[in-house]
Amino acid sequence: MTGAARGMEAGSGAGAGQILRWNLFIGGHLSYSVPVRLVERTHEGQLVWLETGTPMWRTGLPRGAHLRDIAPEDRPAQGYPAKAGRWPMGSALIHQPAGAGHAVLWLFGRRRKFRGWYVNLEHRTHRGEDIDVADHELDITVTPERSRRWKDERSFAQKTGHPAYWSAREASEIRAEGERVVRLIEARAFPFDGSWCDFKPPSHWETPARGPAPLRTVL
Repeated sequence: MTGAARGMEAGSGAGAGQILRWNLFIGGHLSYSVPVRLVERTHEGQLVWLETGTPMWRTGLPRGAHLRDIAPEDRPAQGYPAKAGRWPMGSALIHQPAGAGHAVLWLFGRRRKFRGWYVNLEHRTHRGEDIDVADHELDITVTPERSRRWKDERSFAQKTGHPAYWSAREASEIRAEGERVVRLIEARAFPFDGSWCDFKPPSHWETPARGPAPLRTVL
């Protein structure tokens, strides 16, 4: 099915438009919590829409710091406080395949122009309206022409063996998950087959409100 055809169906299925919370954890600590809208859910997984500028909660860190660069043992045991903010990057359609250790983002820039795909290697847990994502650091960027590049390999290697992250065996499994996605890219198979690249959310969808502060900042 083409992206245009699938896009026409978006927002019409059961549960479509439901607001969920996408919570990203790095080394067991919350990095951000941002509301997203459900586009489609099937036995194969779900698609959610993240709108640029969406009000969200983010980890309150020292100026210029990034959570992934702070060793877990140097963080407060109870986690950093969550501060109000807005999603600073572009809009994205996020495919979360059931039972898989990755998600694929269709990235959109100005005027909803498709900018490429982003493969996030991760472990997901669903709790009601919450999607808790333990980030696995290693990612793959993919251009619209399907040129690909591994991202954050050095940081991934440095974190391997740390108890807050993953063991050497788990690191091999994470890399293998990425290699499986690479084969999909090379085959131009879904989600890299051109579908959903022209997705536009239904016009009646408003940007979700921020909602209450996260109850948990530590996994």
